[in-house]
Amino acid sequence: MATGNTTLLSKLPKTTALSQPNCRTKPETPIPTSLQSPWLGTNCLSLRSTILRPRQKKVRLVAATVSFSLPVTKPETGSSTDKVPKWSWRAIKSFAMAELEARKLKYPTTGTEALLMGILIEGTSLAAKFLRANGMTLLKVREEAIKLLGKADMYFFSPEHPPLTVDAQRVLDWAVDKKIKCGNSGEITTSYLLLGIWSEVDSPGHKIMATLGFSDEKAKELESLSSEPGFDDD
Repeated sequence: MATGNTTLLSKLPKTTALSQPNCRTKPETPIPTSLQSPWLGTNCLSLRSTILRPRQKKVRLVAATVSFSLPVTKPETGSSTDKVPKWSWRAIKSFAMAELEARKLKYPTTGTEALLMGILIEGTSLAAKFLRANGMTLLKVREEAIKLLGKADMYFFSPEHPPLTVDAQRVLDWAVDKKIKCGNSGEITTSYLLLGIWSEVDSPGHKIMATLGFSDEKAKELESLSSEPGFDDD
């Protein structure tokens, strides 16, 4: 009997395989060779997912500050504040560009040379077109400004709103006074700003304009164009 059992057991398979036809195992994702380091270990799936995740570009928000009014020391000039004319949007933009140009050149103040460059940077006003028609470009004015005032210190940073020089402040006051004395309705255009720069004989802006061929005759021509009936620089 024992001999028969031994013979029967010897005929049975030593291992029995369990079949699972409906069970599928997901193949294991191989770990990159570069991550199989002795000090990292091979089980670093979380680290791998972090490294291999595509980087998102950082978007840096740049805030630009623009002045919406031009500072004057005497806005009333003997008249009520209700009658004081406002600046045109082109004149305001020219002033804002002047501040930015002063910062670009790393100047501590906004001078008449910066106001002149601001008019050219804005570019769409009668004053800007008149300057270009007479051969005055932003590049030429900038070069003359550097020759006259020199380059700023490389490690100097201008303030966000470089304060006006005495000459530049007088230019703004002159433009307001001139507009009030003319008695014309409407806003103070960029032409008044440019004529104000020309009125400051000892200022850098006037010297640059004279060097590039501007004259009293051209100033009168610009004043005549800007004072024509129905003229609107906006």
